[in-house]
Amino acid sequence: MKRIIYLAFSCLLVLGVSCAQQADPVPPADDGCFGLSAQIQNVGSREKVSLDGNWKAFIDQYETGYYDYRRNPMPDAETFFADRSFHADRTKLVEYDFDTASELRVPGDWNTQRPELYLYEGTVWYRQKFQASPRPGTRTFLYFGAANYEAVVGLNGHPVAKHLGGYTPFNIEITDQVRSGENAVIVKVDNKRMFEGVPTVNSDWWNYGGITRDVYLVTVPETFIREYSVQLSKDRSSIEGWVQLDGPAPAQRVSLDIDELGIHEPMTADASGKAAFRVAAKPQCWSPSDPKLYDVRISSETDEVRDRIGFRTIETQGTRILLNGEPIFCKGISIHEEIPAPPSGRANGEADARILLGWAKELGCNFVRLAHYPHNEAMVRTAEEMGLLVWDEIPVYWTIQWENPATYTNAEHQLTDMIIRDRNRANVIIWSVANETPRLPARLEFLRKLIAKARELDGTRLVSAAMEKENLDEATLTVNDELLEYTDIISFNQYVGWYDGDSDKCDRVRWTFPVEKPVVITELGGGAKFGLHGDRTERFTEEYQDYLYQKNIGMLERIDALAGVSPWILKDFRSPRRFLPGIQDDFNRKGLYSEKGERKQAFYTYRDWTPTLH
Repeated sequence: MKRIIYLAFSCLLVLGVSCAQQADPVPPADDGCFGLSAQIQNVGSREKVSLDGNWKAFIDQYETGYYDYRRNPMPDAETFFADRSFHADRTKLVEYDFDTASELRVPGDWNTQRPELYLYEGTVWYRQKFQASPRPGTRTFLYFGAANYEAVVGLNGHPVAKHLGGYTPFNIEITDQVRSGENAVIVKVDNKRMFEGVPTVNSDWWNYGGITRDVYLVTVPETFIREYSVQLSKDRSSIEGWVQLDGPAPAQRVSLDIDELGIHEPMTADASGKAAFRVAAKPQCWSPSDPKLYDVRISSETDEVRDRIGFRTIETQGTRILLNGEPIFCKGISIHEEIPAPPSGRANGEADARILLGWAKELGCNFVRLAHYPHNEAMVRTAEEMGLLVWDEIPVYWTIQWENPATYTNAEHQLTDMIIRDRNRANVIIWSVANETPRLPARLEFLRKLIAKARELDGTRLVSAAMEKENLDEATLTVNDELLEYTDIISFNQYVGWYDGDSDKCDRVRWTFPVEKPVVITELGGGAKFGLHGDRTERFTEEYQDYLYQKNIGMLERIDALAGVSPWILKDFRSPRRFLPGIQDDFNRKGLYSEKGERKQAFYTYRDWTPTLH
């Protein structure tokens, strides 16, 4: 019990924020998160047991299992974390029972598993039992790939941690709570939208609730390799980085080994557990045409981690993006994390990734924008293997509470978690801190700080945001955002021909920009329902969408600084903002594929376009 109290007080931030990176004990605050450990990188390479499968689950719309009728938090023994059973002793009043509850699949969203949960926003309780055999000299963690949005995690009758944020991983050390034999983990998941949240209450994608990514029981040595960075130097003459140990014996000998390159680099971690290295090397560079990955082994006196890592450089020069010192055009597509088949729920894992990314390759893409939040790790790693460059983004979307310190801290921790997870992926070339945000002084300061944080955590990639275009007059378009002072590229969304005029307007406009940087258009396009045909002037027909793409391509070719494009979007996806009966039916129809994977006419127009590299 003392260990549980310590965990509850060991990690705190301001109300409503993620505190996954807070390691030192700090005083508590009402409703602050607690019990979370610093992120363990590359969980896939660790000793682990999957807790995926069918979990017992039931709906608790009024949060009866957490608060009393005065809306006060209840003692642990009275909450549903106590895991009491009505059938165990029917002389006692118990109004819930996990043993006889129905089940939900984990990983998975609840919206597409039960009809009554299709539009549900609120609390669902989950329980999974597992066997454990803790060993002396090891530490045990519960790892969640993601749970949307607030997750309170309990173990063996007591809450041990709370996390906010629906798209980033978190882990909880349970070394002192896990017991030999049977254990029960209970998770209260709440996907209610919050004004102070990231994202906030207003967005244009489905608010899938649930434990949406993998759950593992992870075992590591007492002192283990928690994080590492292995990168190609900017001059491409060496491999450099660092290793971070975590545990009671941090000052250990450490080694980096890349057998294929003949690298066997010894180093010694300091008292904080950190060891830095720089070793001369000339690796074959990773590229979309040849996505070379090397087997990398990092070992200490007590631990070993293996990874597959590619080496490349990314930079800008004037209006060009240079990959490995050579100009590249990023022909891309935007993607939402949805299953590539009905019922279009939350995607997860390599099988979904290979289908979605395979469709992107069929379009002739070398680049994908993973919008509007960090996608699952398998999506990023599979894209790396398939030779697809990646734009990684956090859900600072539309109208965040710019002046709320808790909202900023939440956003910063989501950015930090994304960068820690993906920093060794060669294909990730852009960290994006926002999408379509209004030009306000408070917003500028908010995003400026996020950009600075991204550069602090990783100086090897470009940093930007999806901004908005302006109409200087009927024929002149620009991006005149103060944020351009801080970003590496001019990246923005534009819908000429859909929200701005008709398709023929593309012929009449010209673009001008206030700074000399590469231009990447992060969204363009329009909607069409697969199989709906008509004149090219009729909205939502395949003919309209196709003609719009033809006209947009002509407009793009006249932008001299254009270095990339990621139209909106790969496939039709669910959105509660799309009401038109018989056409939208809760789907944003801007996909080049339907939600069933059917190709629309515009697919072929975009596939056949070979961009001009200016």
